[in-house]
Amino acid sequence: MSPVTVSRALAQLAAEGLVVTRPGAGAFRAAPRDAGAAVGDTSWQEVALSADSAAELVPRTVDASAVVATLAAPPPGVVEFNGGYLHPSLQPERAMAAALSRAGRRPGAWGRPPVDGLPELREWFARGIGGAVTAAEVLITAGGQSGLTTALRALAPPGAPVLVESPTYPGMLAIARAAGLRPVPVPVDRDGVKPALLADALRATGARVFVCQPLFQNPTGAVLAPERRGEVLRIARDAGAFVVEDDFVRRLVHEDSGPLPRPLASEDPDGVVVHVCSLTKATSPSFRVSALAARGPVLERLRAIQVVDTFFVPRPLQEAALELVGSPAWPRHLRAVSTELRNRRDTMTAALRLNLPELALPHIPSGGYHLWLRLPDGTDEQALFTAALRSGVAVTPGRPYFSAEPPAAHLRLSFAAVAGTTEITEGVRRLRAACDEVLRA
Repeated sequence: MSPVTVSRALAQLAAEGLVVTRPGAGAFRAAPRDAGAAVGDTSWQEVALSADSAAELVPRTVDASAVVATLAAPPPGVVEFNGGYLHPSLQPERAMAAALSRAGRRPGAWGRPPVDGLPELREWFARGIGGAVTAAEVLITAGGQSGLTTALRALAPPGAPVLVESPTYPGMLAIARAAGLRPVPVPVDRDGVKPALLADALRATGARVFVCQPLFQNPTGAVLAPERRGEVLRIARDAGAFVVEDDFVRRLVHEDSGPLPRPLASEDPDGVVVHVCSLTKATSPSFRVSALAARGPVLERLRAIQVVDTFFVPRPLQEAALELVGSPAWPRHLRAVSTELRNRRDTMTAALRLNLPELALPHIPSGGYHLWLRLPDGTDEQALFTAALRSGVAVTPGRPYFSAEPPAAHLRLSFAAVAGTTEITEGVRRLRAACDEVLRA
């Protein structure tokens, strides 16, 4: 075995409490744990954690199950149709490693960065957003989830309603509920959110925040139609509400997509839009660098919450991001991912139509990494999820994507986290077996 393998094995054993390492002396078997040690009583915490729940409009309990499902690796041999990140074979690992190595040697790379982020990185994100957005209106945050958390905490007090697309990203629903907010659904079709229903929801609830994904929406893959973009901004501005734009997969466009619409923030001179975008989806789950852009007084509140929560994003990671996006490897990586995602989407679409024609596929997106399927009426989502796992394929049930009662049963299938097209074909075959078990029961 190599020294690296031995080192990792010892670290694992130490973490499990089986060995003790002593620098300069070696590794030794840990003393056996006292089987008779007293077991503590933590039952008092149930009272402490819920003592003030009666006075709260929204319970303080946080349900992270839908988020954990996309972060946890499935058991060995299971096809991962529920992943939310690129497979390691699609990640720019060599480019990231080289960027991190170069970044670590930059003068001052290990010092304290500006709390708003490195000026050069803020400028790079501002150019990507476009319009009149400047570097001074951009904050660097630790991943899109962190940016969304900061935005919702800044824009709405506990107990307030927040409008969300229906269906929408479960992680955002978890953020809202953890902040004590009340998610209110606004339906989405293949052209994005329905403006008339958005206006109705703002009037009925008095909400001052609407969270949306105008580009390749998660989970439907919808793109906000050109004629709706200005209308959404006008409706929000007239209601005195902010639009939180989660531009999460702009860099995961498919090869056949054509020109992309610009971010809503680029068309907003009045500070209606708070824009969130990230490098994580196009790189690695551990490359957590993102941007939060806003204009007007709200920027100071966003900055204050960001500083209080995290101080700043580690400077070596920001420096590495600059090295990566400024290298020739970056555009090559994006082109390669664009081609591969199109191939995977087409493979999954063809396999579903051939093997599972009873699952409706109303929209095939030209960006992102997933498909949204409607199940036959009366299908038990949870039963199908369980049967699929028994058959060796992990899928994502649709229920967690709805903040209220869903109109039908759905599945979301990801094609980014699998090893390749062969695994996609095999995964659909296994899903066919699961559907045979559930749908014909």
